[in-house]
Amino acid sequence: MRPFRFGVQQSEYPATGWRESVQKIESLGFSSVLIPDHFGTQWDPMSSLPAFAAVTQKLKLGALVYDVDYRHPVIYAKAAATLHMISGGRHEFGLGAGWMEDDYLQAGLDYDRPGVRIRRLEEAMQIIQMMWSQESTSFEGEFYKIDSIAQAARLADGERPRILIGGGGKRLLGVAGRHADIVGINPSLPEGRVINTTAADLSPSRVREKIGWVRDAAIQAGRDPDALEFNSLVFVVAMTDDPSGIRQALSSSSGMSEEEVADCPLFLTGPASEIRDRLEKRREETGISYIVIQSGDHLESFAESVLEPLVNGG
Repeated sequence: MRPFRFGVQQSEYPATGWRESVQKIESLGFSSVLIPDHFGTQWDPMSSLPAFAAVTQKLKLGALVYDVDYRHPVIYAKAAATLHMISGGRHEFGLGAGWMEDDYLQAGLDYDRPGVRIRRLEEAMQIIQMMWSQESTSFEGEFYKIDSIAQAARLADGERPRILIGGGGKRLLGVAGRHADIVGINPSLPEGRVINTTAADLSPSRVREKIGWVRDAAIQAGRDPDALEFNSLVFVVAMTDDPSGIRQALSSSSGMSEEEVADCPLFLTGPASEIRDRLEKRREETGISYIVIQSGDHLESFAESVLEPLVNGG
């Protein structure tokens, strides 16, 4: 089994205290800091991550995840290769097919059906990887045409950012199995927004099914599925000796039973010892070892009571 590691997702930082915020995440022992890629008042990952690289030493940096439709793959290839170089190889390049319909509508972008966006993502991944490894890239597909474009940056042989692709459906997780180094196991979001039943798509049986899709796609592509790192994104952390209240509330809002809530990767609720036990059991059953939590006042206590024992003892 892969060792545990933990990341923090945060969408906004204080204008005068962002350095200290990022450095604190690193000092607490978290492996990575990640920024979602949406519109609105949140920070832009493409401009933030190089600044984070400049004020940290070990912290891995990435978007969770860039939307393929917001920027051309040539732009992604160059930006990711550059950040990989200036950070000393600490960039985790996350790319997805896009899902939040409001982002598209507000920005005046076409919100194509999921299959179209997923095919576009796979084409983009092919172009990006070619631009990292080849002196010149030409490509003609359904969505992109590239004509003899130069290498994104002069990466050393075999050097490139690690690729993170997350998804909830079979087609998107198939792309992840074919191309990613890190695979995020997410709920499916075909409605283009989070709805009451979204969380239920990460019941234990569904998680195992999704892992199977990824592994099958990797094998069919001639890749070793055991080389993949599996990731989950947590939206609620509530460390408490009596989790009945929060589990009941999450049960009411999601339609899941309280036990399903307790076992859903989206939620970490209960005493720290129980959270550790559930993460260890999930890693044993599914291989999920890379856990990303939301930033908040709980970071220090989480690092002390969950991260430290699992990273140094598990």
